[in-house]
Amino acid sequence: MPKVHVDLPGRAYDILIGRGLLAQTPDLIAPFLRRKRVVIVTDSNVSTLHLGALQGALDGAGIAHASLILPAGEGTKSWDGLTQTVEWILDQKVERGDLVLALGGGVMGDLVGFATAIARRGMRFVQIPTTLLAQVDSSVGGKTGINTRHGKNLVGAFHQPTLVLADTDVLATLPRRDFLAGYGEVVKYGLLGDFEFFAWLEQHGPNLHSDPDALIYAVQKSCQMKADMVMRDETEQGDRALLNLGHTFCHALESATGYSDRLLHGEGVAIGCVLALELSARLGLCPQEDPSRLRAHLAQMGTKMRLADIAGDLPDAAALLALMGQDKKVQDGKLRFILTRGIGQAFITSDVPATAVLRVLEDALKERE
Repeated sequence: MPKVHVDLPGRAYDILIGRGLLAQTPDLIAPFLRRKRVVIVTDSNVSTLHLGALQGALDGAGIAHASLILPAGEGTKSWDGLTQTVEWILDQKVERGDLVLALGGGVMGDLVGFATAIARRGMRFVQIPTTLLAQVDSSVGGKTGINTRHGKNLVGAFHQPTLVLADTDVLATLPRRDFLAGYGEVVKYGLLGDFEFFAWLEQHGPNLHSDPDALIYAVQKSCQMKADMVMRDETEQGDRALLNLGHTFCHALESATGYSDRLLHGEGVAIGCVLALELSARLGLCPQEDPSRLRAHLAQMGTKMRLADIAGDLPDAAALLALMGQDKKVQDGKLRFILTRGIGQAFITSDVPATAVLRVLEDALKERE
């Protein structure tokens, strides 16, 4: 099956990608089991769809298991959710050599990853991502954490998984909106470092939901690009920050919408990428045609791409810029942006006039009027 190897000294692991992996979980985790027992942490939505299949596979292999089902949604990625998860893991007498299975999307992966990073000063966990966004982004690279009232992902740890199982069959159960939100992260990879992949997505993106082979390729390509960056820069001291293309805008918009279903993370990334390319074009860094080309592709996909696509009220441009000031990418009081010199040519800079950002936001907000 397609595999991406993340070669980190002492913390290397594989990302396995393909169809039907959920049913194969017992065989795939067997090399890492010190005893035939695991615990599973999932959410109320995913448990209805996929927990039974995973439990059945474990039963068939004689692997004992217990499951914690948390409320679905971004609100669970919190101090309360973390406390509940850690205390439950300890209640289950999970040992450092055991495996904790994180079954779900990015919220479950981030939360369980952080919980296992701190419980017993570090435990092993397996990512079983069930959303496109989690398969191509949040399950890879070891960034774990929770949200606080100050912003998203501001408390966490780098804690690499033992294994990632990306079963593309489970994506068939995703609502179209969630699938398209995940696509915001997929298209990001073409924009930041691979023009040929972006061109491939222009051709094949609209058929990903119905073409299993194309979907596997898109997931594998995205994972490989992220893995390459993680191997060069595990703790985001340099190149890995490129993966945040669109995220400076995205995190401000997520904060402004209360981390609610008004704006899914991947939708915010897509909108943020459009704004980042628009800012790049206005600064004379990339061709004027690039933002239009991205908008045309996202329109073809049917995903959100403008501030006007976000329901409800938004703060003014100055307030959005202030929200960006809480972003983790702030250094020495200056915002770091990921901009482009063209599709596939992203770079990091702190040399961006605030007035230019304000104008981009003001013009984007006018589209809502």
